[in-house]
Amino acid sequence: MNTSRSAVYELLVLRPAQKDLDRLAASVFGRILKKIRAPSKDARPHGCLKLTGDEGYRIRAGDYRILYRIDDASKRIFIYRIKHRKYVYS
Repeated sequence: MNTSRSAVYELLVLRPAQKDLDRLAASVFGRILKKIRAPSKDARPHGCLKLTGDEGYRIRAGDYRILYRIDDASKRIFIYRIKHRKYVYS
């Protein structure tokens, strides 16, 4: 078994992602928060996808996407964007 998948990871929300969170409506924020917590238990939870054009992963939260990078050596996850699906990859 891959130990990096079973360890607890520290979540770090980078400044651009924090700004994205600050702009969300309260109803959307609750859904996003639940999804943000998922990678701390499993860095690559069911449903996450490896990004092809960028180093990192994404998780769907309704019409929003949470983009993050994993540092397995330090057991840290860096959340760098949280945007509507129309705008997240541009």
